[in-house]
Amino acid sequence: MTLRVKVIPRSAKNEIVGELADGTLKVKIAAPPDKGKANDELVAFLAGHFGVPRSSVTIISGRAATVKLVRIGN
Repeated sequence: MTLRVKVIPRSAKNEIVGELADGTLKVKIAAPPDKGKANDELVAFLAGHFGVPRSSVTIISGRAATVKLVRIGN
């Protein structure tokens, strides 16, 4: 499955807060967007949320952007 995800870094906690009008998933992440910390935490959070190993979650595009394309699974 492939998802568009809008990441809001430096939040109080990691949580999914809803969906935008175009279907993009809105996710708050506690880590700052510094040296990939927010991306790593996003991958770990989504893996836990969907019940898959971290290796099954890949950021396809948008590593340096707030809107990312993420693949869950193989």
